[in-house]
This record gives sequence, structure tokens and C-alpha cells, in this order.
Amino acid sequence: MSVQKKVIQIIADQGLIDVADVTLASTLDELGINSLGVVESIFSLEEEFDIEVPFNSNAPADGDFDISSVASIVLAVEKLVAEQA
Repeated sequence: MSVQKKVIQIIADQGLIDVADVTLASTLDELGINSLGVVESIFSLEEEFDIEVPFNSNAPADGDFDISSVASIVLAVEKLVAEQA
């Protein structure tokens, strides 16, 4: 399974929504994922991909991990996975 598909699956699972409702253009707000869901999603991403996400839940805009859309999350995860290799 590709990084993109795994990220989308994790976001859908954490948001308790159908995976078909998650698009690359979606924002977490649009998907109804609150701040706790964001944190849980990040923990799940770290566990699934064995990465460490540089994220500050108190100031998400100030971090190095862009959560502005599903596409940006996919890109950030792909970058961290590549850095691990």
C-alpha cells in the first residue's frame, strides 16, 4: 500500500469517516477532525511509518509538519520516510 493510501486510511480511521470521503484536497477541519483527532492521527502516522513528526499541537502553523490539507500531510510523511531511509 502506498504512503498516500496509508495516510488517507489513517485519517479516515481517526475521523471515523469513510475512506472515500477523504480527498487530497480535504482539510482536517472539512473532515470534522478536531484537535484531539489531529494529535491521534499524528501518533498513528508515527507508529505506522516509524517516523518522528516535528509537530506542536499548541501551534500547528509554527511546526515543520504541514497539516493544511491531506495532500500536504502525505508530502510531509513521504519526506520523513525518505529521510529515514
